[in-house]
Amino acid sequence: MQHAPMAVFGLHATRELALLVARRLEVELAPHEEREFEDGEHKARPLQDVRGHDVFVLHALHGDEDQSANDKLCRLLFFCGAVRDAGAARVTAVVPYLCYARKDRRTKLHDPITTRYVAALFEAVGIDRVIASEVHNVAAFENAFRCPTWHIDSAAMMAEHFSAQAHAEAMAVVSPDAGGAKRAAQFRQALEHRTGREIGNAIVEKFRSAGVVSGGLLAGDVRGKTVVVIDDLISTGGTLVRAATACRAAGARKVLTAATHGLFIGGATELFAASAIDSIVVANTVPALRVPAPVAAARLTVLDASESIARAIAICHEGR
Repeated sequence: MQHAPMAVFGLHATRELALLVARRLEVELAPHEEREFEDGEHKARPLQDVRGHDVFVLHALHGDEDQSANDKLCRLLFFCGAVRDAGAARVTAVVPYLCYARKDRRTKLHDPITTRYVAALFEAVGIDRVIASEVHNVAAFENAFRCPTWHIDSAAMMAEHFSAQAHAEAMAVVSPDAGGAKRAAQFRQALEHRTGREIGNAIVEKFRSAGVVSGGLLAGDVRGKTVVVIDDLISTGGTLVRAATACRAAGARKVLTAATHGLFIGGATELFAASAIDSIVVANTVPALRVPAPVAAARLTVLDASESIARAIAICHEGR
């Protein structure tokens, strides 16, 4: 079967990760232009012919010091629209971090379901498919989009990282809330598959009201074990600190924490100062720019997600 030629673009704010993905695909990033205007508006366009191409546009939609999540969302949408207008055969948005994925249901009267509105914007500019890494709620992500979606979970990547410790020590996987129980179960199963050992599991209760998080009851046996508290993202780090404290109180010997996306809002000072936590692991879907370099060097490990992203692109391009 003859495939359309592939073109991979990486918008400037995510260029470092895009270069790693392109290297694994053994292709060069396709050239493009991004221009800023005095009034805060911008434009972006491909600098190569994309007519008849299978186009992949890589852009992580997290806010940073230079661009908000809204800025990055607009840049991705406008660029994909320009590529579609230039005659691309298919346009896939590759989003290592998807903004607004946490607002996927109504929790108060007249609440927006923002995930669905973002999906409508993607479809409005002619995006044919969306590839995203470790979204907050996979079912909500898949249901929000009418176009095909591909979800990259991080269970295998995290299991590979922690497998050496799981071979050597009694271990348990802990979800910091009920909503993350399925994610924790997938990671635990991947870890058991890699090690051939039984891994324990536990869950910590969590309640949120008016922005205040409470709850600390732990269900499961962690006494004397090395614990991995796993989540999809780290914002301020308060959820992981609360879960780690509960694990220590229940007799955990060591507490390791892991999440795919490290937003580290405000530098996540409470997280990095927490004595209950022995290590923090994230992926490079979001650059750890908010963490001071000395702190990051001492307590943070960043895994490379480019292999799983490149694999998803290759499979989608080849129709496998």
